[in-house]
Amino acid sequence: MPTNPAAVRTKKYALPTKKYISLAMRYFFKTQLKWIMVPLALLLINAVLNLTDVYPNIWIYITVVVASILYVLFWLVQFTGITQLAQYKPMFEKFSYEIDNRQILMKLNQKEGSVMKWEQIMEGYKDEDAYVLVISKGQFLHLPFSIFTSEHDIKVFERILKQKEILKSEKVEEKK
Repeated sequence: MPTNPAAVRTKKYALPTKKYISLAMRYFFKTQLKWIMVPLALLLINAVLNLTDVYPNIWIYITVVVASILYVLFWLVQFTGITQLAQYKPMFEKFSYEIDNRQILMKLNQKEGSVMKWEQIMEGYKDEDAYVLVISKGQFLHLPFSIFTSEHDIKVFERILKQKEILKSEKVEEKK
């Protein structure tokens, strides 16, 4: 596999399954936040109908709450199941990364690995202890600060993310 001598190289790292589930659920809640208005609207409409005695019914409250809980549990089971399936096993293997302006090279060992182009990454954010790159609803690259070999590598990686407009700069976020 061709490597760039100026690329940022990391130590080997495997995404823990518990960390994956928490990342997936956090991203799920972030993307589904607008849908919380549906159960709230149903509860509000039912409250108005109850107070005006147009249609008194307590079962709608129970149904909306139970349906909402079941929806969240469904996705929790889905994300937990991904950690157990053989086809998703590569997501949880130990990789070392070589990152440059062209791509992210994910190396299993010196001879095996795969290439991820920057166009495959939907968005990214900086967490309290890592960078998280979102590939899809259930796929993430979690790159803790501890796998980078130096502070300089972290700064170079962050600069690449900002150049690719994956990680927004602090000045842009303050204006919003």
